[in-house]
Amino acid sequence: MELLSSAFGLVVGYIVPFLFVLTIVVFFHELGHFLVARWCGVKVDAFSVGFGRELFGRTDKKGTRWRLSLIPLGGYVKFAGDENAASVPDWERIEAMPAEERAGAFIAKPVWQRAAVVAAGPIANFILSIAIFATIFMLFGRIVAAPVVDVVQPDSAAAVGGLKPGDLIVSVDGDEIATFSDLQRIVSVSANVPLILDVKRGDETVTLTVTPQYRELKDRFGNVQRIGLLGVSRSVQEDDLIHEKFGPVSAVTEGTKETYYIASRTLDYIWGVISGRESADQLGGPIRVAQVSGQVATQGIIPLFSLAAILSVSIGLLNLMPVPMLDGGHLVFYAAEAVRGKPLSERVQDIGFRIGIAIVLLLMVFATWNDVLHLTRL
Repeated sequence: MELLSSAFGLVVGYIVPFLFVLTIVVFFHELGHFLVARWCGVKVDAFSVGFGRELFGRTDKKGTRWRLSLIPLGGYVKFAGDENAASVPDWERIEAMPAEERAGAFIAKPVWQRAAVVAAGPIANFILSIAIFATIFMLFGRIVAAPVVDVVQPDSAAAVGGLKPGDLIVSVDGDEIATFSDLQRIVSVSANVPLILDVKRGDETVTLTVTPQYRELKDRFGNVQRIGLLGVSRSVQEDDLIHEKFGPVSAVTEGTKETYYIASRTLDYIWGVISGRESADQLGGPIRVAQVSGQVATQGIIPLFSLAAILSVSIGLLNLMPVPMLDGGHLVFYAAEAVRGKPLSERVQDIGFRIGIAIVLLLMVFATWNDVLHLTRL
């Protein structure tokens, strides 16, 4: 009975939230490819959520097979003339097609249309993220605190830099600070980086240089976060709390800002890994996503949707990497085709796809290994 209870807890607590988040993100990514392909007159053979054997599905009037497949770790749209889910052309099949059927093949379309179809997947991910955040802002608004310093920890970066209780942070490096969250976001990614703060102190404004200290902190779930800290806490007096409400336009604006922040922070981290400034052990795979999904699900449906938005941005950026087999790799091939006036040779493309598969597999193995190590440290 205890084993059954543990298994039920695993399914409900981790697997269900994980599949909920991943299915939303994958479906909209593939929907982006699908809608633009239909608009360009490309025949779509299959739209699948998941890989492997089909569990159930249906075929629509235009011949597209909509299916839910056994392995729920992704999905794909397969176009007429494709050899597989990675849109590798099946040249023998294409040459054997009647002229009318060949006209609907993906490879037969102009390069700009193929590029539009491929780019539509990641773009759909960014639109999804904006839509989720905008909906949350419009329905619930948000409560924020004014960037007022309440307590300064002794020997902290703030104390060394000259911050005092009661200080109102006006700007950081020239960027206006409206809320305490704005300050936290900048500081958290600026460990050991000097920041110039404009501070309103009473009736005067002073300029201070503060260098956030590098710290490793554990959240309540045991996850390690490496961030910069000033060593201040915010004021939580009623006068310093602001309940922001948003209409449709302002909600979309804030959703766009939130999506941009996540994308820029992700790219900063990737560049930090490449340059050696950041550790690659923060890269996670399906196990980590499942774990985080379960943890976030305990906090409610809104945080879970927020996680879906964050994951959507990450998948959009991942797919734009210039790696053959990913969307970004296809876009590189199409850019080369546009410059040359003709496609790259079948051999070059085949070699590129093989290299891309190897890179993706290595990345998956590395991310999964990080997941396993992370679990052993909890």
